[in-house]
Amino acid sequence: MKVSDIASYLDATIIVGKDQGDFEVSSAFGSDLMSDVLAFIKDNSLLLTGLVSPHVVRTCEMLDVMVIVFVRGKRPSEEIVELAQERDMIVMTTNLTLYEASGVLYQHGLGGTSDNG
Repeated sequence: MKVSDIASYLDATIIVGKDQGDFEVSSAFGSDLMSDVLAFIKDNSLLLTGLVSPHVVRTCEMLDVMVIVFVRGKRPSEEIVELAQERDMIVMTTNLTLYEASGVLYQHGLGGTSDNG
């Protein structure tokens, strides 16, 4: 699914990577626990999270996760924005909850990271 479609479905604002709307992801994972992200996320996934910390960008960098969506209207700090820009990541924010955002993306055909999803 294209980033531009994801932003549209989630009524999200793209903060970093506005010119990367054609970038595609194949699955999504939602968590506020970076230990779960490390354990369960797949390649070419996007991360939905309410944790607004530079640790999120660093964790995603280790896993080659290029798209981060902050939920519940959370806004990343300037430090997070700069880290994401340096790493060519895409960062968005949506007012939807983690549950709602996950459901919207699943409803539009973006599966999860489980073997069944």
